[in-house]
Parts: sequence; structure tokens; C-alpha cells
Amino acid sequence: MAAERNVLGGELEPCGTDPVTGFYRDGCCSTGPEDLGSHTVCAVVTAEFLRHQRQVGNDLSTPRPEYSFPGLRPGDRWCVVAVRWLQAYHAGFAAPVVLACTHERALEVIPLEALRAHAVDVPADPRSLG
Repeated sequence: MAAERNVLGGELEPCGTDPVTGFYRDGCCSTGPEDLGSHTVCAVVTAEFLRHQRQVGNDLSTPRPEYSFPGLRPGDRWCVVAVRWLQAYHAGFAAPVVLACTHERALEVIPLEALRAHAVDVPADPRSLG
């Protein structure tokens, strides 16, 4: 099986393991036919993004153990649904995006220019930033 690609054309890199993200809970924004929502955007969630998502009916802050979902806090890296990220983008609340960890399928929904405008380079351990 061929390696999955990111929006830059390279091999898809892991998005986050604390908490463990991804539709398949493997730390990557991998996708497949079972992923109807297209959890393909590796976002570094912000308080504003989380608040906006809650307001539009997508509560990402409340833990949902039955779905292995820990609830997110600002600074967490998480594979978000492409349509939800685009919704936040249009409302002015887009979360920063890690392009190397964002699956190329996100481009079916989101223009690359929009992702690039919110791109960040985040180390594997954000705590190293101080």
C-alpha cells in the first residue's frame, strides 16, 4: 500500500499523540472509506476555535470516553473535519494548521491557499517552546 500524502505532496506525518488523534486513533490524519467526516486537517486548536465549534454544535472540549475522545484544550493538535475547519475559517476562527500532517484529501474541501494562510510549524513536543 502506498504511503498517504500530505497537502504539500510529501509523506503524511503524525499530527499528535497527546492526546492521540486521528479517525483511526493512530496519531495521524489518515483517512479511508469509513471516515465519512474526512478528519484530515491537523489543527492546533485555539480557545477561539473551540468556542466557535461549540457554538455551531461541534463540542470538542467535552470528553466523550465512549468515542475515545478526551476533550481538547488550547494547544492540542487534533485531526479535525475538513468542512468544520473551513466553516471556522469563513467565520474568522480558523485554527492554525500543520501542513505536513494534513492529509491531501483536505484539498477536496479546502483551498491550499487557505491552509497556507494558517500554517504553523509546530515541534513534536510543543512544551519545548517554553
